[in-house]
Amino acid sequence: MFRWLKPYMPRGLYTRAALILLLPVVTLQLLVSIVFIQRHFEGVTELMTHAVLLEIRYLTDVVDNAPDTNDAQAAVDTIARPLELEVTLPAADQPQGDKVPWFDLSGRTVISTLRKGLPELGAVDLSDRREVVVWLGTPRGTMRLQFSRTRVSASNPHQLLVIMVVMGAFLTLVAFQFLRMQLRPITRLAAAAAEYGKGRIVPYHPSGAAEVRGAGAAFLDMRARIERQSQARTMMLSGVSHDLRTPLTRLRLGLSLLDEAEAAPLIRDVEDMQRLVDGFLDFAKGDAADAPEEVVPADLLRQVVADAQRAGQAVRLAPDFPTGESAAQSAQLRPVALRRALDNLVGNALRYGTCAEVGLAFSDRTLRVTVEDDGPGIPADSRDEAVRPFTRLDPARNQDRGPGVGLGLAIVSDVARLHGGVLRLGDSARLGGLRAELVLAR
Repeated sequence: MFRWLKPYMPRGLYTRAALILLLPVVTLQLLVSIVFIQRHFEGVTELMTHAVLLEIRYLTDVVDNAPDTNDAQAAVDTIARPLELEVTLPAADQPQGDKVPWFDLSGRTVISTLRKGLPELGAVDLSDRREVVVWLGTPRGTMRLQFSRTRVSASNPHQLLVIMVVMGAFLTLVAFQFLRMQLRPITRLAAAAAEYGKGRIVPYHPSGAAEVRGAGAAFLDMRARIERQSQARTMMLSGVSHDLRTPLTRLRLGLSLLDEAEAAPLIRDVEDMQRLVDGFLDFAKGDAADAPEEVVPADLLRQVVADAQRAGQAVRLAPDFPTGESAAQSAQLRPVALRRALDNLVGNALRYGTCAEVGLAFSDRTLRVTVEDDGPGIPADSRDEAVRPFTRLDPARNQDRGPGVGLGLAIVSDVARLHGGVLRLGDSARLGGLRAELVLAR
């Protein structure tokens, strides 16, 4: 129903909480200001003006009934002082129209009330907020009356508005501080979960309201279970792979005693089995990764490419590889795990292609490492399956260049998750083969 509001809503928890606090307070103040204050002061001003209107009407009746100007002046002098009116008769300074400032809301009520009760009213001057000047037409000439503004308007009507605004802001600030104390445990929980998503375990202790403490305790239990499962998997694979090395070594020693021509095929089988065991060990090391540290990714990638080139592999940096100041940017990474992932990507690219390119790009929150090759690539509908452990896509990739256990891309995907990122597979626009993009959180 309110989906159209979603794009306009703030995204942060604190800003949403501030909006929840401010919206009712501001709405209430506007409602009270417009409905109550305006009507109240209009009513009070109208009653006060009507009281002065009766005095002015009495004075004008006396002037109208006086036989001459001198008697009218004498009657005015006698009546005006007790009524606190300053009267000039006759007066020659009547303006052409009423004078009232635009911000004087009660002044318009004063003028309208006077005009309703005094048909002979000529002009009203409210330019001086402390005085009211009125000109009336009489048989003895124009009569000028001056009296205090406090007699027709409530004094200092703005004080209520100022008090409402100041107290509203103060109480909102106090309420926000209390709300902030309740929101802080939620933000701490979110920060701990975000860091764990990046493969970093930070100290966290549940606090706050009962519901927040419950969520924090559930997070700690979940994190502990994941860590136990990861350690169990690592220990199992490491133990199995380590135990396989001993019989493989014995087989190799036994085959070395046979005739070289007869033993050559069997030795190749043992070497293939050794590579499979090494693959299991690399996969097991994925969870037992090194600690994060500040690393310059560009330097790490240059080192990987240089080592591959020294080994005679056709690997090069992409034409748009960062240089200068952009290449000096650093990030919190696990260098050993990332090096293992890059070696797997480069080895995978050269296994099914003739050359590979390594690229790097930065954004505010991520860094992207790309490895492209000129091989046959992987069909779009098989890419999700390709990153699963122990999966080999025989139709998609050339299997004649040595056996594999299907852990290369799975290891890379695990390393990406350790860094709070993801492995994406696509098509290489420049080389025509596979494009493996490693997106890591900075």
